[in-house]
Amino acid sequence: LPWQCFRALCCKGPPPPRPEYDLVCIGLSGSGKTSLLSQLCSESLENIVSTTGFSIKAVPFQNAILNVKELGGADNIRKYWSRYYQGSQGVIFVLDSASSEDDLETARNELHSALQHPQLCTLPFLILANHQDKPAARSVQEV
Repeated sequence: LPWQCFRALCCKGPPPPRPEYDLVCIGLSGSGKTSLLSQLCSESLENIVSTTGFSIKAVPFQNAILNVKELGGADNIRKYWSRYYQGSQGVIFVLDSASSEDDLETARNELHSALQHPQLCTLPFLILANHQDKPAARSVQEV
């Protein structure tokens, strides 16, 4: 009996690996991409700086791991986004719902460009209207 108890407790082996999915996270600078990913990873939101280039975070969920490649959103970086699309299985597009009309138009153009890109056009897209807590935030219908 003790042997059976030991085997039942200790010999099951490691849990099965969780599936991993590769996502790309894009949006204009200041839209909140880094804060979103830091929050999903339970990291501190203090001292967050804009991403220049790209960063990769593994976001753990109970049933899966999302490997999210966050691409910087500055004007001089956006033209290189497409170089990082290969292998993506989904897209997170973050926009600042409280941004100026000009920035919202720029975000709209970038979103349309991403939706039409051959490596992304068949993938699931999550469009996140961030900064809903700001007084100038637009509703989902307005966005």
